[in-house]
Amino acid sequence: MRVIAGSAKRLQLKTPNGRDTRPTTDRIKETLFNMLAPNLYDCTFLDLFAGSGAIGIEALSRGARKAVFVEHDPRAAACIYENLRHTHLEERAEVQKGDVLFALRQLEGREKFDFIFMDPPYGQDLEEKVLNYLSASTLLNKDALIIVEAALSTSFPYLQEDGYVLDKEKKYKTNKHVFLRHGL
Repeated sequence: MRVIAGSAKRLQLKTPNGRDTRPTTDRIKETLFNMLAPNLYDCTFLDLFAGSGAIGIEALSRGARKAVFVEHDPRAAACIYENLRHTHLEERAEVQKGDVLFALRQLEGREKFDFIFMDPPYGQDLEEKVLNYLSASTLLNKDALIIVEAALSTSFPYLQEDGYVLDKEKKYKTNKHVFLRHGL
C-alpha cells in the first residue's frame, strides 16, 4: 500500500499486523480521491476507524490542512504514527486512540470538518451509530461530505430520518462508498 499522489507520492505505508483491519486498496483509494480532489486543498479531514491511516494520509498528501485520525486498536494507532512520521505529515495530523464515539464527543467545540471518512468493521452497525451522532453534532462544516466505506450488503434506511441526503454511491467488487451530506 502506498500514497497515490501529492507531497508523499509513492511512499509505502505500513499496515497493522493481523486481520483486524482491511486496508483500502490503492485502486479504490485512487478512485475515491479522484472524486474528492477538487475540494481537498486546505480542508479539514476526519478519518474514523482509521486503521493504518492511509485515507487521512492521502488527504494530507494532497493538500488537506489538517487530518484527525481516530483508531481504537493500539497497534493500528502506532502504525498511523509510524506512517505519519515516514511521510513527514505528522505536523498537520492528530491521532486519537480510543472509541470513535468518545473521540467525537472530545472533538465537539474544538474542530469542524469538511470531510469525514469512516471504514468501520462490517456487520456491527457502527456506521449507523456514528451517523446518528453526527446528525446532531457541531463537527460538520457547511457542505461537509461524509464518506462511508461499507460492505455491498449494507443498507442505510435511516438516512432521511437523520437528515442526510445521499449524494452518490460508488460500488466496487466487494464494497462500496456512500457519499452523504447533512441538512441540505
